[in-house]
Amino acid sequence: MSSDFALREQNSHGFTVECKVHFRKGRCGRKRLRRGERPRPRPVPPGTIPRVSRLMALAIRFQRLIDEGAVQDYADLARLGQVTRARVTQIMNLIHLAPDIQEEILFLPRTLKGHDPITERKLRSITAEPDWEKQRRMWRSLKETEHLT
Repeated sequence: MSSDFALREQNSHGFTVECKVHFRKGRCGRKRLRRGERPRPRPVPPGTIPRVSRLMALAIRFQRLIDEGAVQDYADLARLGQVTRARVTQIMNLIHLAPDIQEEILFLPRTLKGHDPITERKLRSITAEPDWEKQRRMWRSLKETEHLT
C-alpha cells in the first residue's frame, strides 16, 4: 500500500514546511513513512517465467545451501520444502546439465500463452546423460522439437 501525501508542519517560528511523503512496506509488514514521491512500479513483461527456469534456479540455490552447510542433504531439503526426497532428487538432477544448457534454461523466453514448451520431465533423459557433448546434442534436438531454435 503506497499513497502520496503532503506533510505540513509548522515550526515555532511560524514557518510551514511542506514535503511529499509516501508509505512503503517495511520488515514484518510494517508501514514505513518515506520522503518524496512514490516510486513508479517497474513494468512487468507479459507472460510467465517457464517453470523449468524456476526449477533450475531452485536447484542452483539448493546446491549452494548444501555447499554452505545450511542443510545437510536432500532429505533436509525435502522436509523443509514439504516434498518427497524423490522430487528433490528430480529437481537437483538439473545440476548435472552442462553449464551452457543450465544458462539457456535460466533464460528461456517467457511463456505468453498455453503450456511451457520445455518441462522438467522432458529434460530427465538429458540430465541422465553424463557426457556434456551428448547432452548438448539432445538439448538442441529438444529445442528443435519444441520450436525454440
